[in-house]
Amino acid sequence: MTISKKPRSNPIITFLATKRRWIQGIIAIGLYGALSLLSLNIWIILGIGLVSGILFGKVFCRWACPIGFFMELIMGMGGKNNGFIQMYQYHKLGCPIAWISGALNRFSLFRITLNKETCLSCGKCDTSCYMPVLEQKRFSLYKSGLEKPGEAFSCSRCLLCVSSCPNGSLSYKLTLPFKK
Repeated sequence: MTISKKPRSNPIITFLATKRRWIQGIIAIGLYGALSLLSLNIWIILGIGLVSGILFGKVFCRWACPIGFFMELIMGMGGKNNGFIQMYQYHKLGCPIAWISGALNRFSLFRITLNKETCLSCGKCDTSCYMPVLEQKRFSLYKSGLEKPGEAFSCSRCLLCVSSCPNGSLSYKLTLPFKK
């Protein structure tokens, strides 16, 4: 008798994704302190941002940006879909740092990947990600023939898609950039 082990969602990713606003707030306050109180050079912080973009993609916007943190707090008052729309537009158009880090999504070493063999095609990942919610005919994390949000310019690597997958078919892991 063989016992098949069903993959599960990564508990660390799930914890981080559900506590993301707290994490972002702490990092944002730390960055503010580093810039103002410690007189840390802005070029050092931009360098750290560039390296994190190459490694992880557009993580700064959703995990560290002080402006994004306050915008999310304000926009969160407008309901889920309203917040989705506004955050999507802000991450797509509004911030020069987002432009640079968004371009790095395609080349970053850590990526959101799908194990097609274990995917249930339940769609929970698509309903938790603001990109497929707003552009259903263009993006999907699991449907063939559509663009993958994790490689797109506007993906902010919030990892809600990974944490919402009921059986762990989506993961955020080290992957070679041009490997398909």
